[in-house]
Amino acid sequence: MRMPEIIADTQLQAALLSLPAWKLEQGELTRTVVFQDFKQAMGFVNRVAELAEAKGHHPDIDIRYNKVRLGLVTHDAGGITEKDLRLAQEIERN
Repeated sequence: MRMPEIIADTQLQAALLSLPAWKLEQGELTRTVVFQDFKQAMGFVNRVAELAEAKGHHPDIDIRYNKVRLGLVTHDAGGITEKDLRLAQEIERN
């Protein structure tokens, strides 16, 4: 199986224009979402988990009561790849 290629910075910046809720932080594509309560936050996490499982690509998820932080990076490639962008786009659609 071929290793996914890391996206060049210029391509990544262009892709982020269509993902305004996402940003680059320490080599990860991240998004933080704040909900009214823990139950809503967990509902979101469960929806993301279903999408991630279907794609076979899993985000790092940090849950702090009503705040959820997602971090996407293709660890085995050592950076952000198309897999990360596709999952971020899928999360945005759902």
